Amino acid sequence: MRTATLGPEERAEALAQMAERELDVLVIGAGVVGAGTALDAATRGLSTGIVEARDWASGTSSRSSKLIHGGLRYLEMLDFALVREALKERGLLLQRLAPHLVKPVPFLYPLKHKGWERVYAGSGVALYDAMSVSSGHGRGLPTHRHLSRRHALQVAPCLRRDALVGALQYYDAQMDDARYVATLVRTAAAYGAHAANHARVTGFLREGERVVGARVQDLEQGGEYEVRAKQVVNATGVWTDDTQQLIAERGQFHVRASKGIHLVVPKDRIHSSTGLILRTEKSVLFVIPWGRHWVVGTTDTDWDLDKEHPAASSADIDYLLEHVNEVLSVPLTRDDVEGVYAGLRPLLAGESDATSKLSREHTVAHPVPGMVVVAGGKYTTYRVMAKDAVDAAVHGLDRRVARCCTEEVPLTGAEGYHALWNARARIAARAKLHVERVEHLLNRYGSMTEEVLELITSDPKLGQPLPAADDYLKAEVVYACTHEGARHLDDVLIRRTRISIETFDRGTRSARECAELMAGVLGWDAARIEREVEHYEKRVEAERESQRQPDDLTADAARLGAPQVDAS
Repeated sequence: MRTATLGPEERAEALAQMAERELDVLVIGAGVVGAGTALDAATRGLSTGIVEARDWASGTSSRSSKLIHGGLRYLEMLDFALVREALKERGLLLQRLAPHLVKPVPFLYPLKHKGWERVYAGSGVALYDAMSVSSGHGRGLPTHRHLSRRHALQVAPCLRRDALVGALQYYDAQMDDARYVATLVRTAAAYGAHAANHARVTGFLREGERVVGARVQDLEQGGEYEVRAKQVVNATGVWTDDTQQLIAERGQFHVRASKGIHLVVPKDRIHSSTGLILRTEKSVLFVIPWGRHWVVGTTDTDWDLDKEHPAASSADIDYLLEHVNEVLSVPLTRDDVEGVYAGLRPLLAGESDATSKLSREHTVAHPVPGMVVVAGGKYTTYRVMAKDAVDAAVHGLDRRVARCCTEEVPLTGAEGYHALWNARARIAARAKLHVERVEHLLNRYGSMTEEVLELITSDPKLGQPLPAADDYLKAEVVYACTHEGARHLDDVLIRRTRISIETFDRGTRSARECAELMAGVLGWDAARIEREVEHYEKRVEAERESQRQPDDLTADAARLGAPQVDAS
């Protein structure tokens, strides 16, 4: 399969192509569901376009817990269908669709009560494993095991001895959520979809009651396009109600935003060879291995303020630290926190007052002729949501359309990944890189690693790590612009890499060097470099200020102190 390139020229061409002839399907929103919908439609042979107001995964889909999981706690809610569906998808992603991006991760569940809790929790985890295997795609992960307190403390020495009487260990999976979405978009483009980020829908085209397309504003080069389509799919997540208002339709359901925040701390602050899952009074708390770091989260609170930049307050941070410190022998402090990020879950409204109990099921609706709305759901089941959305859109087309085939379509970079992984030492020797660097690249790009290495061959300086964020090579910054659609410094530091949450300086020490590397690809002059760096620094300071505020209202006001960067 050819690899699609999402550079500046390809973006301009995509917008021109979308405006030139009527599409079968236009997808609005390039989070995981929108990107998955574009891939589903394109692989059925439909002419497809996808537009995103900001960057791929710039909303919810870059701010998750980075987990691909069945949702163990939904078993307790007796939501067996959702768990079974998610476990099947987890297996597909691990084994077939994205083995380069989705990796197994172990979790330890400390038991606090003797006897009954081991039986109760053990039964749940055993059922979880059994449902995984019965899905036909669950044999890639080890099954759970019971641990004594002594054994649990050997696996996770970070735990206080009095915090457990024993433990269970089970496996789920994780991925870099923003990278996954960017790869989905590239895969859709490889199958013929036209994709443009930083392209905002400002209104819909109507013929009577029917929606026949959208007006799309190019936020980079200026100008507005009329994109006509037989079917428009609204996959805008927490913005669903806002998008529906553009056609004066509230829709058949509402989407409620729930804020979840996460902390990132260095690996050496928590001494453990496994992740942790802990109960709180409201939900569960994860401590998740993340390269040379841990991700600690999440909260689950109602949010009705700014959707583009949800803010983490001081109270949110204290909540996570307080709960994780209940089990840690060496408590975490504010000084241990490298990064903080906040995201909004799109939950279907009206089922419960408590957002943590709202359904993670998804819904597809046809509010007006020519438009399909898809909302709710979990990251793990994005492919099923995309299938259902395209199935609904197909009903509005006047011809037979092939069934969904994405269960058999590996993402770009998956094909050949295992063979390259086996040859990583040879690749490292050829590229004059340490083998750990090649492993890092393979687990981010899969077989597309060769494209990154070609940049280094052309300019050996790109084989050097970024001085202030040495997990990443300079070539990755350039590649983000040439192949992955990065248009702003934010796109690179926050989503193509995770420098913004993986360094104590939040990426400010890397900002100028990254901007200068991007400038060569995107044609920035000195003034544009300065503006991008200044904007990023203001963003970081606004986020730091918001995290010093006591509550959501004051945190939101502080975060809004940094304006959105423009391309002019």
